Amino acid sequence: MSKKLYIETLGCAMNERDSDHIIAELSDKEGYGLTNNPKEADLILINTCSVREKPEKKLFSEIGQYAKIKKHDAKIGVCGCTASHLGDEILKKTKAVNFVLGARNVSKISQIIHKDRVAWVDIDYDDSAYVFSQGNISNVRGFVNISIGCDKKCSYCIVPKTRGKEISIPADLIINEVKRLVDNGVKEVLLLGQNVNSYGKNFSTIHRAINFTQLLSEISNINGLHRIRFTSPHPLHMDDEFILEFANNKKICKSIHMPLQSGSTKILRDMRRGYTKEWFLNRAEKMKSLIPQLTIGTDIIVGFPGESEEDFLDTLDVLEKVSFDTMYSFIYSTRPHTEAKELLESGKIELVDEDIAKNRLARLQDRHKELLGITNQAQLGQIHEILFESYKEGMLEGRSDTNKLVRVSGDESLVGSICNARISEVRGAQLFGELV
Repeated sequence: MSKKLYIETLGCAMNERDSDHIIAELSDKEGYGLTNNPKEADLILINTCSVREKPEKKLFSEIGQYAKIKKHDAKIGVCGCTASHLGDEILKKTKAVNFVLGARNVSKISQIIHKDRVAWVDIDYDDSAYVFSQGNISNVRGFVNISIGCDKKCSYCIVPKTRGKEISIPADLIINEVKRLVDNGVKEVLLLGQNVNSYGKNFSTIHRAINFTQLLSEISNINGLHRIRFTSPHPLHMDDEFILEFANNKKICKSIHMPLQSGSTKILRDMRRGYTKEWFLNRAEKMKSLIPQLTIGTDIIVGFPGESEEDFLDTLDVLEKVSFDTMYSFIYSTRPHTEAKELLESGKIELVDEDIAKNRLARLQDRHKELLGITNQAQLGQIHEILFESYKEGMLEGRSDTNKLVRVSGDESLVGSICNARISEVRGAQLFGELV
């Protein structure tokens, strides 16, 4: 019998891809098979996220629960972004953890599992050219990393301190990975990076000049690949060359995630985002003029230190003008190793009153829900190409080119197919259709 691995993945798509790499490495090099039951696992891994609310409290709670139910000789490892910034502190706070592996050190997983009470969290480690073991392909959709790390200095964000400096992955490795996925039945790839459209600015090995727009063009030439998505582009780097490629390349899905964070130019400056409200609106409006069916998603932080009611109204104004299709919105919370936290502790900036921040978040989310209801109602009767990814409760489920989640009655054999469906019903944010 193979050894059993249980892995809990918290956070973003980057973490999901890291978990895929961990699973493939341990399966190929150490003979581990996956289990959904932590009680039978020989190795329990928690792949952590430091962006989520109260990540440290969540982590130690999880560790405590697994320590109670694990086999007596099973190991517990902590990976990911919280592992990166806490490092040895995790080992000092609990004896239940055998090792800590940072987000920048995933390629070392098959080595560290043989160690005990160690933390490897070097954020300068470079595995951008490392070829990970190949895992089993079981989906029509695949994730592909195109860069590691982040060179931005957003004042609220801990990611540069947990994933290190930005390095682009060699283009030939990316192309080969996409080809491998397509050969195994994948129809859609999601390209991953903290700021995908700064791709090509920094390679750690000798490499031909190539930027993100050119990479998209090269990937789109792969036979058998139907769809390309990516996350997340930085609004600052959405130049006209990129927008034209995005609009005209038929394989690039006409849905984009543009992290706004705030609609106030003042707050954007304090966040060190590098763009203004006017720039963001200009980019969104230019894309919508070229792509009428375009859907835009975003991230918004409410209650950033110093945010006034006028600043918040600027955010609402952007919401009204862009009418985001998806919106991840949160009240600002401090993160260690960030400029905003240091300024708060020095008294140079002040937190927004909690009740005011909660009220603003509710107003923002309520208005987004109203706008989404209007845009979804406009989908009635529209025909979309749906890539069906799953079959649940007797219905096919998949996404349109514009990233609308659609459920359709049909045969399970259609999972993995791209079919036309006419939208016939809207229930809140969910769309239902009929095959045509």
